[in-house]
Amino acid sequence: MSIYDFTAETLDGKPAPLAAYRDKVVLIVNTASKCGFTPQYEGLEALYRKHRERGLVVLGFPCNQFGAQEPGDAAEIASFCSLTYDVDFPMMAKIDVNGPRTHPLYAYLKHTRKGLLGSEGVKWNFTKFLVDRKGEVVKRFAPTDTPQSLEGAIEALL
Repeated sequence: MSIYDFTAETLDGKPAPLAAYRDKVVLIVNTASKCGFTPQYEGLEALYRKHRERGLVVLGFPCNQFGAQEPGDAAEIASFCSLTYDVDFPMMAKIDVNGPRTHPLYAYLKHTRKGLLGSEGVKWNFTKFLVDRKGEVVKRFAPTDTPQSLEGAIEALL
């Protein structure tokens, strides 16, 4: 099993099979527009622009489960990301990353790369999962890990 076995949905409601990212290094992030970590969009976009020609893809998954910090609909999220941070990396439809309605991709990510003390739950917005070119989850990063701090791990996979 790998991330290629899953399909997400884009912000504009189109299916997005993750198999489309085969042979890419993928950084998967649960995002929110009204969070203390929201400025990480800038760093995520910088990583994407710097490394996309070498095969990096950043995938943003808006989530409203932490402090209701992503209350908007798809159009509002798209507008915010574009106008505030000039986000060009793919943004997916809003999902749950914990609980009974957890998106299957996130169930897989959390089970494959557990958090501190073996916990599976995503603790907050901007938790990051790094996936290698084979679709395997190689590392999980905390919300406090800045996009810039991931550069070495990303470059090692490119």
